[in-house]
Amino acid sequence: MKYKKGRWSKLIKPLMSLVDLTILVFGVFLFEIKLVNYYVFIGYVIIAWIIISLKNEFYNVERQARVIQLFSLLIRQILLFIIVLYAYMGFFKQPEVGRLALASYVVYVTVVVFLFKYLVFFLLKKFRVLLKGNGRSVIVIGDNAKTRQLIKIFQTKLDYGLNFKAKFSVRDKDFSLMKCLEYVVENNIDEIYFSVAELSNDQITNLVNFAENNLRTLKFIPDNKDIFARNLKYEYYDYIPILSLRKIALHDPINAFVKRFFDIIFSSLVILLVLSWLTPLMAILIKLESKGPTLFLQKRHGLDNREFYCFKYRSMAVNRGNDALHVTKNDMRVTKIGKFIRKTSLDEMPQFYNVFFGQMSVVGPRPHMVSLSEVYMKKANRYMLRHSVKPGITGLAQVSGFRGEIEADTDIINRVKYDIFYLENWSLLLDLGIIIQTVTNLFKGEEKAY
Repeated sequence: MKYKKGRWSKLIKPLMSLVDLTILVFGVFLFEIKLVNYYVFIGYVIIAWIIISLKNEFYNVERQARVIQLFSLLIRQILLFIIVLYAYMGFFKQPEVGRLALASYVVYVTVVVFLFKYLVFFLLKKFRVLLKGNGRSVIVIGDNAKTRQLIKIFQTKLDYGLNFKAKFSVRDKDFSLMKCLEYVVENNIDEIYFSVAELSNDQITNLVNFAENNLRTLKFIPDNKDIFARNLKYEYYDYIPILSLRKIALHDPINAFVKRFFDIIFSSLVILLVLSWLTPLMAILIKLESKGPTLFLQKRHGLDNREFYCFKYRSMAVNRGNDALHVTKNDMRVTKIGKFIRKTSLDEMPQFYNVFFGQMSVVGPRPHMVSLSEVYMKKANRYMLRHSVKPGITGLAQVSGFRGEIEADTDIINRVKYDIFYLENWSLLLDLGIIIQTVTNLFKGEEKAY
């Protein structure tokens, strides 16, 4: 059976990339950057944009993508492009380059590419709703809570352009996979969604063979939410396909570079603009109330479970148990100034030195005391997965309400769930959102005890 889609939508991605490249090249002549060789620079910009786009999958925006996902993709693309752009200036020695003109070019590219990307994104949504264009006809095989929920999405999210045609219930006495496939051919169905739980291995094999031979898109609805809810990584070992249970976003070299670059810039600004005057002030206030050092160093577990010394302003009177005993609410060891700096989280500020030195990140799972980590790993499943990324000064769990003393097993279990969600779904936009939420929460004056 031959099948031809005959759709113009396959031209969308090439046209979008062509427009973006035109925007980049036009901007070179729009601003007086004063380059040594404009043609070399244009070639460099075009090649760099294409390589970054391929790595970033910049033009692979699914129809069901959300606005925030698109924004995250744009931020990542532009940041990487800016880094590569300024690398050119240093590597190829541009003595007369106009810094203001170059900055204007960066702003121009950012604004125009953003506007164009969003314009196409929203126009396609309107096109699918109003003119029924750029659509895909779909069927669903299976009858359970997940398939019913999926059908509801098809019927309500018209901007997805997924036109639901029929549902086939395996439980029906007259169900026949052959009749289902005949319906697909007769009605020119584009995509087939089926529940893995309701079909036998032979039926799934026949369905896969049919989809491949007839150029239909086949999509699986998993039956095990505990496994398939995680990010799966699909790869080949020679010719053998292998699925690994999770793909940690920060293990990607580009993601790791972007996060580390952000950490260095952010921590440097805090150290220069805040800690340069805050540390001498805190030293005076702390020493006026109790003798001892200004900074308190505590061993905590970091990346790959390696121990490091976490810096904090000392908030307790000096005693031998500080490094072993977890702080609790109304702890008698906490000084008066200590209560204030803990309530305002000022005691955590020296950890920006840890960030600058590469032991921590601005955002990540909060590091626990070594003794507590050994306890928590027995209470919370997948606890050690937190140590696959650098710990942070703040984190998703903290801004989501799981901040402070661990009073019950559910507290650490829920904290770990948020931490794992973060490391599996990291984006620079998510980090920025967490930072903003952290600052917002500080004004509420929530006291913490970790």
